[in-house]
Amino acid sequence: MLGRRRRSLAGSRIAVTGASGGIGLALAEELARRGARLILNARREEVLREVSERLAALGAEVACAPGDIADETVRARVLATASERFGGLDILVNNAGVGAFGRFAEADPANLRRILEVDFFATAELTRAAIPLLRQGTRPAVVNIGSILGHRGIPYAVEYSAAKFAVRGFSEALRPELGKLGIDLLLVSPGTTDTGFFDNVLAMRVKLPWRTGQGGGVSPAKVAAATADALERGRKEIIPSAAGRALVLANRWFPGVVDWWLARYG
Repeated sequence: MLGRRRRSLAGSRIAVTGASGGIGLALAEELARRGARLILNARREEVLREVSERLAALGAEVACAPGDIADETVRARVLATASERFGGLDILVNNAGVGAFGRFAEADPANLRRILEVDFFATAELTRAAIPLLRQGTRPAVVNIGSILGHRGIPYAVEYSAAKFAVRGFSEALRPELGKLGIDLLLVSPGTTDTGFFDNVLAMRVKLPWRTGQGGGVSPAKVAAATADALERGRKEIIPSAAGRALVLANRWFPGVVDWWLARYG
């Protein structure tokens, strides 16, 4: 399977949420280079329009469905745009996400609800609503952008870790059901990625001890390329960073050591 392509992305109708920056923007650019037809969603409409125009100038077919993906009417708009502009949908990429960092006991309870609404509930409900369209698509697939924190939770990121664990559990449980319908499901679990994510969180109430500076980690372009490759090959899950894979393996084989290491930050 690793050496053969399950699908070509050229001509595929692909919806990407959270496409105005970070991994979502890099994915839109990578998929456009591979000839996909794109339906892009993000809350920042002006930025999304700029992205769309730039990709269209490079020859890509792009449609926009702006708005907060936690809103049911916006999710319906994404799917309606796919149907009206391209006649259907082949691949759904659930990328939109938000986080907050600080001690859980001191956090605003609204942060937990907002993070779960965007990172988990929107992913689950958009996927549910998209299934009828995907069943009619060509080599259909769902891509859920999770996180290494869906494999191992860390201090000061309780809400975000919980949401990404939910995305991982949802993906694993749903994959066999979608498989019966001919729909693949790819879970992508990036580690630290060099994006503006930390500049746009709901709250940053603590200096994260594992962050030595701004950015860091793998590039969004690397995550996007690995995701596109995994889609073409029909992969089920990828962790597109060596450090992320190391943490997952360490937590699997030496959980006590990882507990001890993280306890220093509690």
